[in-house]
Amino acid sequence: MGNASDASALFISTISKRQDFLMGSLYTIFFILSLVGNVVLLFVAHRKRSSLKPAEFFIINLAISDLGMTLSLFPLAIPSAFAHKWLFGEITCQAYAMCGVLFGLSSLTNLTALSLVCCLKVCFPNHGNKFSSSHACLLVVGVWCYASVFAVGPLAQWGQYGAEPYGTACCIDWHAPNQKSSALSYIVCLFLFCYAVPCTIIFFSYTFILLTVRGSRQAVQQHVSPQTKTTNAHTLIVKLSVAVCVGFLGAWTPYAVVAMWAAFSDATKVSPTAFAAAAIFAKSSTIYNPVVYLLCKPNFRKCLYRDTSTFRQRICRGSPRPEQKEPFGSTLQPNKEVSVSTRYSNGQQESHGVCQHCAGDGGQCPATTPQRTTRILTGSTNSEVTVSHLPAKLQAELL
Repeated sequence: MGNASDASALFISTISKRQDFLMGSLYTIFFILSLVGNVVLLFVAHRKRSSLKPAEFFIINLAISDLGMTLSLFPLAIPSAFAHKWLFGEITCQAYAMCGVLFGLSSLTNLTALSLVCCLKVCFPNHGNKFSSSHACLLVVGVWCYASVFAVGPLAQWGQYGAEPYGTACCIDWHAPNQKSSALSYIVCLFLFCYAVPCTIIFFSYTFILLTVRGSRQAVQQHVSPQTKTTNAHTLIVKLSVAVCVGFLGAWTPYAVVAMWAAFSDATKVSPTAFAAAAIFAKSSTIYNPVVYLLCKPNFRKCLYRDTSTFRQRICRGSPRPEQKEPFGSTLQPNKEVSVSTRYSNGQQESHGVCQHCAGDGGQCPATTPQRTTRILTGSTNSEVTVSHLPAKLQAELL
């Protein structure tokens, strides 16, 4: 009974209701932006899947992991923040924490792999040109396996999941290293292999790329392609990858600093508000990838514009025109309205050689050319006139 009450006490918010409301509001904005952005990015990638470059596979994988985090964390964190307590019980807390670690680490590991691929292609073109889509797929699988090891660890008693210090979410229990050696080893490995090493690899990869580009532009152009278009495409991928990495690391670094502070010092000295602010920054990482690539990558942007234009045209074609709804309806414009349908004045479609208005039984009249007429609505009356008597512009629109 005491354990149950202690557990429930951990899920009560330790920050003010105003701060919880602010957190819930920001999470709602992040949820909408991330959901729309990543879904659109995956849709565009699906539409241009035949022309994707191997490096872009990691952008797609990053969108998948961001979308996974969006769908698994925000729907639970938002109502809990507004309710000023965790609403979903201890088992859901464990699943929530595992999803946060899995998708967060897969994103960081994915960016690390992307930086290595960009470095390989720019700095070592002989090997980079051999990097294919199948190699990219293998690396993507490796990214998920690597992240899964650390995500499943606390469920297998290596480390521990628990409530966040601010009470309305769950993650790794940063107080556990002070009590269990296994939790301490997990935190050390997590910090070294899932933050320090990836950040170091990303930093040195892009630094090496920058030095190579500055030192030998000819080598870069030789590697990428003799064609200017391909050169620009690969250079752009490198620039956008740097932008995404900077955004992601900038979002997660405050949380890493606060977490290490709590794990390796007196956790009671770390303010719950500091954890809450760091968590807000960390969850904003899901919106950077789609924003950067949809707004800054020309072929993604063109594909999105083309698809939206096509969709808009289909909607316009599918909607009935005003004159098709009520050709002689009650709502009329002050100016003349002309229906698009025309007919021959003699009412015949094919046999124009016989004049119906000639006297006699079957007498032949001189052959006449049938005239096209149109019905013009003016106010509440309508009249029928020959098309040839209309202005040339109106004739062109009708015929």
